[in-house]
Amino acid sequence: MQALRVERLSEDLSGVVLADIPAPVRAAGEVLVQVRAASLNFPDLLMTRGKYQFKPDVPFTSGLEFAGEVLEADPASGFAPGDKVMGGNKTGAFAAFASMPAGKLSPMPRGMDFPAAAAMGAAYSTAYTGLVELGGLKQGQWVLVHGASGGVGLAACDLAIALGARVIATTGSPPKADRIAALVQPDAVISAEGRFREAVGEITGGRLADIVFDPVGGDVFDESTRCVAFGGKLMVVGFTSGRIADIATNIPLIKGFSVVGLRAGEYARRFPERGRAITQAIAALAEAGKITPAIDRVLPLSRWREGFDAMARRELVGKVVFQPGG
Repeated sequence: MQALRVERLSEDLSGVVLADIPAPVRAAGEVLVQVRAASLNFPDLLMTRGKYQFKPDVPFTSGLEFAGEVLEADPASGFAPGDKVMGGNKTGAFAAFASMPAGKLSPMPRGMDFPAAAAMGAAYSTAYTGLVELGGLKQGQWVLVHGASGGVGLAACDLAIALGARVIATTGSPPKADRIAALVQPDAVISAEGRFREAVGEITGGRLADIVFDPVGGDVFDESTRCVAFGGKLMVVGFTSGRIADIATNIPLIKGFSVVGLRAGEYARRFPERGRAITQAIAALAEAGKITPAIDRVLPLSRWREGFDAMARRELVGKVVFQPGG
């Protein structure tokens, strides 16, 4: 089968190749899936460079998540040939076939196609875990979402609005603002450059943000400490800016806010019942038409470089989805 392989770590993707490798053989307890679509996530790019916290041994097949059809499964797994499923296991999604434990898969939401299902899992589980599970999001609260052109940022905007929150989206690229506004229709889209606290205060009527959802870090995190309402939460989601910020502990003490670290995958591993509940809640929202993953482009896997380069250059508004076999 064709698979996207990371054969050596490199800064310029020179260690990544589309290769023919043996198809996986299903082990007991695993489900063999024909991959129909797989979405690109920022950790996929980081793993090609050895800069993500999870560092698989090379060579490995890239890809965090996918959607597809079951080919083989144990009867006790809850899945049967022909079932449409979505899921992932940190690696292995960018291939024609994948075999993984049944617990890493869930049924696709009814009415959803393969690209949308592939684009939904990691982004929306991160958003839901952060906003609802850890953030305690309530209807009418203000949510400040950074990196709103990315898959996770757009998911956070979409989910927060679906749950009745008011949303300010930020972007470091002003040309993306109109596209963000059209996709998720937040209350406002503002620039994340420089001092944006005044804009947040004006939009919220001085209330500031009850939850700040920050996958960017760096200077954006620094300014976000000025944007959190008393009793609010500053959610640390990632560091796409490249700089891990520091904070003087007197700032959250004086302002009365919490800094909360978000690792959705680890949360689901430590609390599997909650992980399943999150998956079910997201599926219910999707089936009701209340949330819709934003997809920037769908590409054949043979054009993997285009997708990775677009992510590295920060050109995307939404997710890249690859389809094996092309």
